[in-house]
Amino acid sequence: MNVAEPVPKVYPRVNRAGRFAVLHDAAGELIERLDEAYTVERRETKESLHHGPLVRTAWLIPHSPAAAPMAVMFTDFPSVVLRLGRWYRRSLPACGCDACDEDPTALIADLRVQVTALVEGGLWERVRRGLTGSWSQSRLIAPNFRTAQQAPLEASAARAARREGFAAAVQWAPWPRRAP
Repeated sequence: MNVAEPVPKVYPRVNRAGRFAVLHDAAGELIERLDEAYTVERRETKESLHHGPLVRTAWLIPHSPAAAPMAVMFTDFPSVVLRLGRWYRRSLPACGCDACDEDPTALIADLRVQVTALVEGGLWERVRRGLTGSWSQSRLIAPNFRTAQQAPLEASAARAARREGFAAAVQWAPWPRRAP
């Protein structure tokens, strides 16, 4: 009996990851502009927001507790992971392989739109409870932009979020501007 050899699996290739280095530059410039324009506390850490090689994480935490914090994790891919509020996360690029061929210029525009939506008070978050458990829901809304995410939550995280007021939808406030 002649047994055929297994077909090798096709994995996406990443030959041009360096094209995404401009995301680090754009995110760094955006953080600088936000830090100058809004009353926020800026923190730089080596804290990872996901599993993967990390360069640094920059946090901007508004002085108003009603306004959502923002974190930008700079990975060594190079990519950025954007965290807005409590649960909203977006990785730019989403994949980065040659087959997906994500455009760095479009990703920079997407980064700016999402951050602007946050700063203008367009982020809504809540905890939903169902038969099989709880999950977080996030909606980010701006003119000509709308996206939503949801993810399962561990029971302890869901209880803590409900105690903090996330059982009902929470719309984060716009960031307070610095006085001229």
